[in-house]
This record gives sequence, C-alpha cells and structure tokens, in this order.
Amino acid sequence: MRKPSYEQGTGGPIHHRIPPGDSLERRVCNECGFIDYVNPRVVVGSVCTWGDRFLLCKRAIDPRKGYWTIPAGFMEQNETSSEGAMREAREEACADIEIDALLGVYNIARISQVQLIFRARLVSPDVAAGPESEQVGLFSWEEIPWDALAFPSVLWALRHYREVDGATDFAPRAEGPIPGRR
Repeated sequence: MRKPSYEQGTGGPIHHRIPPGDSLERRVCNECGFIDYVNPRVVVGSVCTWGDRFLLCKRAIDPRKGYWTIPAGFMEQNETSSEGAMREAREEACADIEIDALLGVYNIARISQVQLIFRARLVSPDVAAGPESEQVGLFSWEEIPWDALAFPSVLWALRHYREVDGATDFAPRAEGPIPGRR
C-alpha cells in the first residue's frame, strides 16, 4: 500500500476543501487523497505537592517566560496521559511523582488545547530546574505567586486542588473560560 505523499517527502498540492463524508474544511492532497486533520493538542500535567507545599516551575521558555506554572506540557506519541504528566514533572522539575487522580479537564478552544491535569504527590522534596525552567520551588498556599502565574488553567487547577484537598472521591473538573471568572 502506498504511503501518503507527506510521509514520502514528495508532497502533492494541498487544497482546503470539505472531503466526502466530512462537514469541515480540511487540508487535502489532490494527488494521493491524504487528509491532514489538524486536531487539538493534548497537554498533560499535575498539581504536585509535598505535604502542604505546591511544586511550581518558573518558565525559561516562551510563551510566558519568567512566569510560574505547574509541570505540564504536550503529550508525546506512544505514552499515556499519566505517563506524560510524570515525564513533564521529571523534565521541568527533576521530580518523581505519584499520580493520585485526574483533577481536571480544561478545554482551551481558542488555542485548540485540551489539558488533562492530575493530582500528584512528590516522591521526595528534592527538585531542581530542568531545561525548560529557570527555577523551581515548593510554595505554601499563601506563598504562591498568584500575580505571576503563567496561564489561567494553572489558577483553575490550583483552586480545584484546594476544593478537593483530602477527598478520595471527587469528579474531575471540566471547564474552560467562564465569564466573569479569572
């Protein structure tokens, strides 16, 4: 069976059109018929704690370089969402974590992202900045740099963590931007 031309590197003419049986305009190769589905990206991450302290990473890369976030990033091929969240904690904070539960599913439609954020515990308080972090730290709730958080979803995840802290049975939060709420 012939592979689509984009994999062979020959690349036929790409046109935007609605393929048969579809309802949305897609990028379609007129030579081989390959349909390039551009779908939302999945971000995985975790609210990690050591006792009553939260792990935060100061971003060393754009977007939002210099702002604080939880360890999170794009899911890779051939990994589960929890494996991805554990990998991101290792990459960004040199941290080993144990995942407890799915905390939230955040839909950020304007940038085509779905974020799966877990509740996790650090295996050890020994953390260090990875290549994508300028600095990492463990913060009490009162010490969190609320005015310097990188993304609204970090705020959502931290607040939701606080709401379900200590609960063993809770539903993951599913939200996106809510009018009148930051």
